[in-house]
Amino acid sequence: MIVGILKIEVFIGGAASLKDKRRVVKRVCDRVRARHNVAIAEVADCDLWQRSTLGVACVSNEMRLVESVLSRVLRDIEMEADLEVTSCERTIV
Repeated sequence: MIVGILKIEVFIGGAASLKDKRRVVKRVCDRVRARHNVAIAEVADCDLWQRSTLGVACVSNEMRLVESVLSRVLRDIEMEADLEVTSCERTIV
């Protein structure tokens, strides 16, 4: 079993409140979950207005598939207009 973990820190410049931030984060998480069949959630910086840390997990029996899925997820999140990826950390176990 191969487990891929992606930790993505994002900056949401247009968020003027926690409500604005949560709207953006929920939309991104729902879209990524539907497109890529991965687990995704906000895992840190929950009380900050313009910052968020997203955790993504993917499980498979092939390392190439895990790497491919995590790369596509990161690319999709980077394409979002409402946020900017500030850092990314990938771990494969």
